[in-house]
Amino acid sequence: MKTVFVAFLTTVLAVVASAAEPQVVPLWTNGAPGSEGKMGDEKVQVQPSGERVISNVHRPSITLYLPAKDAATGVGIVIAPGGGHSTLWADHEGHNLAEWLAERGIAGFVLKYRLAREKESTYTVEGASLADTVRAIRLVKTRAGEWGVDPEKVGVLGFSAGGELAALAGTRIEAANPSAADAVDRVSSKPAFMGLIYPAIPKDMPLSKDTPPAFLACGENDRQNISQGLPELYVAMKKAGAQAELHVYTKVGHGFGVRTNTKGPVALWPQRLYEWLDSRGLLKK
Repeated sequence: MKTVFVAFLTTVLAVVASAAEPQVVPLWTNGAPGSEGKMGDEKVQVQPSGERVISNVHRPSITLYLPAKDAATGVGIVIAPGGGHSTLWADHEGHNLAEWLAERGIAGFVLKYRLAREKESTYTVEGASLADTVRAIRLVKTRAGEWGVDPEKVGVLGFSAGGELAALAGTRIEAANPSAADAVDRVSSKPAFMGLIYPAIPKDMPLSKDTPPAFLACGENDRQNISQGLPELYVAMKKAGAQAELHVYTKVGHGFGVRTNTKGPVALWPQRLYEWLDSRGLLKK
């Protein structure tokens, strides 16, 4: 009897663990354009801190962190981790934030995109990485009803290299194509808002009053092109008639992301993001 009970308990725990795992959805059911024949397995390096660093991505996807239905605000955020376009720091710049958001009624979709600057990569930032980001935004909009999201409240947020992709996706909009064979292409790629967290800032960003509103954050000790470049982007957005909010944290460098051991005001930047979304009326159910 004891053996039977142990076997039963093991099965139950396995089912519970499986149910707790967030769903992973490929961006393209039949494979990403440009990745044909590239079927090598992803590489995952575990850091001493326990964080995972991913490379060799050929099957881009989003990992779903959905809030409880009774708590859902309808807001969804596609989250692009950074890593210099050669790796993806998937935890402190992806899954940790998505979990935090889901606990507060916001759906998080962690993007796993193809890497353009990985050694021997044949991908490009705009041809593959940006294409994956745009596809993710459209996919979330297309399946918004299934995932409890309002398609008019889907935004994009990125860290570092992922911030570059978020900025590009927010300023290089692909219009809806009603006659497209693929239903995902029948919706616009324009996000409702952008979150640019210590981003690599694209050159010559086309800004106007129609540019999606942006939440901007970095540390004052980051590289000059970010610690000075992000405030300059804020000013440029305001001059163009776009809306933005800027946070620069004292004595903070690059890569703070979301970690449980982070101290000081910078640890509360996700709360500032939440408040910004609320102030824009996006969190009203």
